[in-house]
Amino acid sequence: MAATPPLPPFPATSTKSLKLSHSPLLLSSKNRSNFITSCEIRRSFENHRNWTIEHFSNMNNRDSIHSNNSNSFSSSLVSATASQLPMKNSKKVVLFYSAETKSLAYNIASESDAIELRSISWGKFPDGFPNIFIPNAQGIRGQHVAFLASFSSPAVIFEQIPVIYALPKLFVASFTLVLPFFPTGTSERMEDEGDIATAFTLARLLSNIPISRGGPTSLVTFDIHALQERFYFGDNILPCFESGIPLLKRRLQDLPDSDNISIAFPDDGAWKRFHKQLQHFPTVVCAKVREGDKRIVRIKEGEPKGRHIVIVDDLVQSGGTLIECQKVLAAHGASKISAYVTHGIFPNKSWERFGHDNGAYGLHFTDFQYTGNPESAFTYFWITDSCPLTVKEVMHRPPFEVLSLASSISASLQI
Repeated sequence: MAATPPLPPFPATSTKSLKLSHSPLLLSSKNRSNFITSCEIRRSFENHRNWTIEHFSNMNNRDSIHSNNSNSFSSSLVSATASQLPMKNSKKVVLFYSAETKSLAYNIASESDAIELRSISWGKFPDGFPNIFIPNAQGIRGQHVAFLASFSSPAVIFEQIPVIYALPKLFVASFTLVLPFFPTGTSERMEDEGDIATAFTLARLLSNIPISRGGPTSLVTFDIHALQERFYFGDNILPCFESGIPLLKRRLQDLPDSDNISIAFPDDGAWKRFHKQLQHFPTVVCAKVREGDKRIVRIKEGEPKGRHIVIVDDLVQSGGTLIECQKVLAAHGASKISAYVTHGIFPNKSWERFGHDNGAYGLHFTDFQYTGNPESAFTYFWITDSCPLTVKEVMHRPPFEVLSLASSISASLQI
């Protein structure tokens, strides 16, 4: 095939060339062997979105094809190669963090080169009130800024709120508040006149964060206790509700008995929250029923016999419900029992109640069977790092394993 004469070159002041070599292209098998492995793309500076394919060459046959328009063929060709080229840069984000979330912040930054860590000086005056300083505050003007918070106690909430209110007003391009655990989520309703729904109070406090140059603040939080709490937030904040369940699903795939996993929900609330994300697993649903003046846990539906049961809930505090659920599952023949919660709160070191079932497989007559203590101990207990103080206490203490939210948060910052 004769080569088509090349078109006159574009003026150097109006174009920019990007040379691609040996890029795979989406072509029919009939034309693939006779077509291109090298191309030149030109972009007009007058219209920065008008990419056109300027020159194609066949490295084997040295034939050439030239084009000077953005027809459907050239557009599809650019689309075919665009996914393989770093033509779109990630959003650069400056990430500040509280004292408790330093370790998680470093893990988040390690997930992406687009995240830059900045520290804050957290001090106190002699009277105990916060003395806070943001170094080089002018240096974040025009940048996308995020703050990684931990509201583990009322004292640290008061310490961090001034920073959260100040950052959006420093002429930043946008502001994102990452609050992995929304701590007052369990106080979302009134059961008697005089009860205070502090979940609404905290949501209203966050809804009044000043608007940045880019608009309302984005809030990233994980597995908030009650789904209706999304309606507690005002119009000046954009809540993004994420979940730690994908981390659990990936971990379960790595288990040697992954084909024998069943998911148990300790109550109807947990089932409503998570069953759609875990619908590919056999499920067991527990429920609390009243017998006389006591409330006991019973199995409402499902069969745990011979299965490795993983109890799933959004959070744990004292752990009483999980332990009662464990006992009834073991009594119905569960071979192993594990647990997952996104938020391991464990006040007063209540995590110490959860022992480790380190049983093993042994020969029983002619079959290998697992021998353990599912009625009194857990094979695994997975939590995320949404509660940093708990992570420090249970790290490297079986049955606990920490599934980090770092990759999920890093991805959320690119929204």
